[in-house]
Amino acid sequence: MIGVPQTTGEGERDTTQAAVRRQRIAVLALPGVPPFELGIPSRVFGSAEDAEGRPLYEVTICTADGAPVLSDAGFTVQPAAGPEALATADTVIVPPTHAMPELGRGGPLPPDVTAAIARIRPGTRLVSICTGSYVLAAAGLLDGRPATTHWNLAPEFRRAYPSVKVDEEVLFVDDGDVLTSAGVAAGVDLCLHMIRRDHGAATANRAARMCVVPPWRDGGQAQYIDRPVPEPTVASTTATRAWALEHLAEPLTLARLAEHARMSLRSFTRRFRDEVGMTPVQWLTAQRLELAKQLLESTDLPIDLVAHRAGFGSANSLRTHMRSTFGVSPAAYRRTFSPDDLARTP
Repeated sequence: MIGVPQTTGEGERDTTQAAVRRQRIAVLALPGVPPFELGIPSRVFGSAEDAEGRPLYEVTICTADGAPVLSDAGFTVQPAAGPEALATADTVIVPPTHAMPELGRGGPLPPDVTAAIARIRPGTRLVSICTGSYVLAAAGLLDGRPATTHWNLAPEFRRAYPSVKVDEEVLFVDDGDVLTSAGVAAGVDLCLHMIRRDHGAATANRAARMCVVPPWRDGGQAQYIDRPVPEPTVASTTATRAWALEHLAEPLTLARLAEHARMSLRSFTRRFRDEVGMTPVQWLTAQRLELAKQLLESTDLPIDLVAHRAGFGSANSLRTHMRSTFGVSPAAYRRTFSPDDLARTP
């Protein structure tokens, strides 16, 4: 977060000396934590910087009692802090644990973990990666809320925590102050989403580039479940999708896309769905919405021109799609996510 600029002796704001208030993130490492998921917050949030290259987050690995914990890879994790870090954090992230099988049966948390979670201040943003959702659920923090977890464990999760509204068909669920991600690498998607929500698309894109990962993945988690990889000899829609991204402002009918891919309409539609997990029309709409959001965040273009460049044709069409998908109008989205000078643009 950008702090309030300091004032000079003459009472004028000195923007060159603006203070940067780094958001504090505490990552709670529990026994049996997988190293990959544990490292995601430090790597992704550690790559988030403002336009001047200043870090925007401060990530601290902590444990429930301040003692080292054994990871599921067989080596010990030495934390930087104990549970006191949870009490001062703006965001608390809980990676998975493979050492608490009782949680899969709806069992209680160990007393030290319960005591540590009790230190978290009201209003703190709570996040789980993969089966870290079991910890939040066992603590009663997901009751009545939508959430996700690893798709393979969704049936077990429902039985153990019937009051949680589980959706295993998505990469992550953002329920405001509580966010949950699906299996393993979906934690990267969620962290990038949080950076985008906090600081906008440009900052999230820079962080993604530093981590060499896509800033946004198409579709939901369903595309990664039991979907066979096409044989190398089978025609792919990859080149056509790349071409379409360069021509979003143009009319892109299904027939035109199939023609570019040199497939019949039926073959193209089937192959596209196999590869992407959604229809060509759904995918095009998602890409156009993504482009529209980026333009709203990073430019002062009028809404109708944003709609045209994103391929919606009219401002009314863009408004309809944004309200349907995000629940906000383009103007409201711009006021929320764009810099102040752009947000003031009529």
